[in-house]
Amino acid sequence: QLNGCKSFGLVNVVGSSIARATDSGVYLHIGPEIGVASTKAFTGQVACLAMLAIDLAQRNGNMTTGQAREMAHALLETPALIEKMLSEENCEKIKRIAATYRYAHNFLYLGRGFNFPVALEGALKLKEISYIHAEGYPAAEMKHGPIALIDRMMPVIIIAPKNDATYTKVASAIEEVLAREGCVIAVTTDGNDDLDEKCEFVIKVPDITEELNPLITIIPLQLLSYYIAKFRGCEIDQPRNLAKSVTVE
Repeated sequence: QLNGCKSFGLVNVVGSSIARATDSGVYLHIGPEIGVASTKAFTGQVACLAMLAIDLAQRNGNMTTGQAREMAHALLETPALIEKMLSEENCEKIKRIAATYRYAHNFLYLGRGFNFPVALEGALKLKEISYIHAEGYPAAEMKHGPIALIDRMMPVIIIAPKNDATYTKVASAIEEVLAREGCVIAVTTDGNDDLDEKCEFVIKVPDITEELNPLITIIPLQLLSYYIAKFRGCEIDQPRNLAKSVTVE
């Protein structure tokens, strides 16, 4: 703003400090976020940014009207797909994974492209509510450091939807981890059985257009953080040392 740039805010609380400070913005309307470690806010922000991207792409000619409608239709389908991910069967499977790794001291999260931010968010949630050290890293850069840490005591969560344009490269990263006796928890799409015999656990998510994958792939990671924290007896809604509003730089 000091340099004349317009600021745009994505906020959930009407009248919040960001809403007052920005020139314009969007209210997420996702309802109250009770926990300090937000989950709905992440999903709501991704959805809003997706809508903004669709509109801008159509305006500047990078997306046809038909493509925009197709993407918008896929966006409208996401609530039902998220509800599917929250089914009792899926929750029980993720709970079993959480029980297996609740005593781990470190986690590594890997993703490429649209799913790299999902790796960051998954690692952040685990740190915030279970107090386990976790690091999100681009799968393409695994060999530049994190690969030295991999052994049978370090769970590695790899986000690998089959419709990802870089799926073959992510699958190669899985092979690299397995070659070093790492424990792989893979998140992939329904119908992809490539990883079933290779990984310790495989979480299947509904298929959706590649650009909207983060809206779906983040759900099992948030659930995993929740169940691990619950098994460890952590205070989930009010983690230690964290505040809902940060008022100092």
